Amino acid sequence: MALLTIILVIVIVLSLWVAGTFNGLVTLKNRAKEAWADIDVQLKRRYDLIPNLVETVKGYATHEKELFEKVTQARANAMSAQGAQGRAEAENMLSNTLKSLFAVSESYPDLKASVNFLELQKELTDTEDKIQAARRFYNTNVRDLNIKIESFPANLIAESFGFMVMELFQTANEMERQPVSVKF
Repeated sequence: MALLTIILVIVIVLSLWVAGTFNGLVTLKNRAKEAWADIDVQLKRRYDLIPNLVETVKGYATHEKELFEKVTQARANAMSAQGAQGRAEAENMLSNTLKSLFAVSESYPDLKASVNFLELQKELTDTEDKIQAARRFYNTNVRDLNIKIESFPANLIAESFGFMVMELFQTANEMERQPVSVKF
């Protein structure tokens, strides 16, 4: 009778541990998905601002056609990118082209004084800050999930139920970490 009670207690404790570990993994996975959705919201906001910004700059800097095309192409690439790594690379390229656009604006005093341009620049800067915060939030949640998935003994449960390590949203290479150089 005592042996049966001990076995029953062990089975119950083990079952509770499996359930708790599984639920913890589900919670972490859903937090990471929510964080990814937060990135999407901020990126959509940026995508919506870019055409207005380009049109405003076009009015003052009509001979910068190549730059406008690069910004438009980078925006299209970013909007169609898939997966964390692909999105990160496309977003970094878009950020670099936007830096170039703002650098060009320095050559146009009338543009720099335009209320519309200044407001768009302020909105885009605010959005960039929110994107960075959303990326950090996403990466924190992915890090926590990945640690749980890769740690023993939770990795046994994660593997049994098909939990997969998620990709961090990060800069792809050293070149993208460098400041943009604009020459006239």
